[in-house]
Amino acid sequence: MSSGPDHGRHVVVRTIERAPGADIAGLGDAGTATVHEAIGRRGYLGPELRPIQQGVKVAGSAVTVRSHPGDNIMIHAAVEVCQPGDLLVVTNTAPSTHGMFGDLLASSLMSRGVVGLVMDAGVRDTMDLRAMGFWVWTRHVSCEGTVKASPGSVNVPISINGVIIEPGDVICADDDGVVAVPRDEASWALERSNARLETEAETRARLQAGELGLDMYGLRRKLVELGVEWIE
Repeated sequence: MSSGPDHGRHVVVRTIERAPGADIAGLGDAGTATVHEAIGRRGYLGPELRPIQQGVKVAGSAVTVRSHPGDNIMIHAAVEVCQPGDLLVVTNTAPSTHGMFGDLLASSLMSRGVVGLVMDAGVRDTMDLRAMGFWVWTRHVSCEGTVKASPGSVNVPISINGVIIEPGDVICADDDGVVAVPRDEASWALERSNARLETEAETRARLQAGELGLDMYGLRRKLVELGVEWIE
């Protein structure tokens, strides 16, 4: 549960600022592990949010939804304000295991060019979603149905596992999880990520040539200092 500029009101904010498209695409290509490390090991939404598919790497601008548990009416309200390249991020005012999202809502979002969903609750129709090519990261998979009766908000600050997500933040998602990058840090985050990728490429080449990480990283010396002995 989070507070925001709505100050307890239920609102749908139609217009948000988004990071430059090239920065979003670059962060998606870099991948969550690289981005998370590059920005100071921040922004990870936790191991509970798992992909329903494999081999997918995306990034998009966050359109945020705060819903009532077991009620998906605000997801329907969010569809209208989505733009191509957005990624819907849904949380609730309390924990929920309901299947709040399925193939029909995915069809609606795909018509708007939305690249995926991060759901801090449950989804269903997962086989259909994979076949459609609509990418999802979720806390639960559940066929349990929902109602459409409780007001919430769209495009307000939300929180998942202690990470605050503002509308328009960059959401990176792949097989390793989900990472949020503040919108105003996107360009800096991409620079840091690209620098890390260059360093990793050099390191990979040395490891492939047979050099040991034990020596490359100074770990042998550290182990000696910790009292580890090599014996025949």
